[in-house]
Amino acid sequence: MAIEVGIIMGSQSDWPTMRAAAEMLDELGIPYETKIVSAHRTPDRLWDYGKTAVERGLKVIIAGAGGAAHLPGMMASKTRVPVIGVPVQTKALAGVDSLYSILQMPKGYPVATMAIGGAANAGLMAAGILALNDAALAGRLDTWREALSASIPEEPKDD
Repeated sequence: MAIEVGIIMGSQSDWPTMRAAAEMLDELGIPYETKIVSAHRTPDRLWDYGKTAVERGLKVIIAGAGGAAHLPGMMASKTRVPVIGVPVQTKALAGVDSLYSILQMPKGYPVATMAIGGAANAGLMAAGILALNDAALAGRLDTWREALSASIPEEPKDD
């Protein structure tokens, strides 16, 4: 199966957050690749990744970053592939800095932005995008959602 989702992050320290996107894609049977692509420390890697995303068959890119969080927006400026941004929680401002950096994109370079630490939802968003043209995946996603709903009790239980 061809890789259609790229999960990128600004540094190794972002992996504990971004792993949730990978786990969600694994659960839904979606192949992906993971790369460290820093907007500041590896700009040539970022440019190359974005410029080759379409020809390599990527359909969605999930980009996680903390602090200045330029990675999702810079990636969106280098490719027409939809980019889903995941703000990674930071020590200084609890991830609000990352969230604002990812949200505030100028016209022409949109980034779908998840909640701080929302990598699992980024995986689900990527699955939803891919499911528009993949009936089998759409079925797996529907089944996953039904299982989630079924796991919620109707009444609270005493501890």
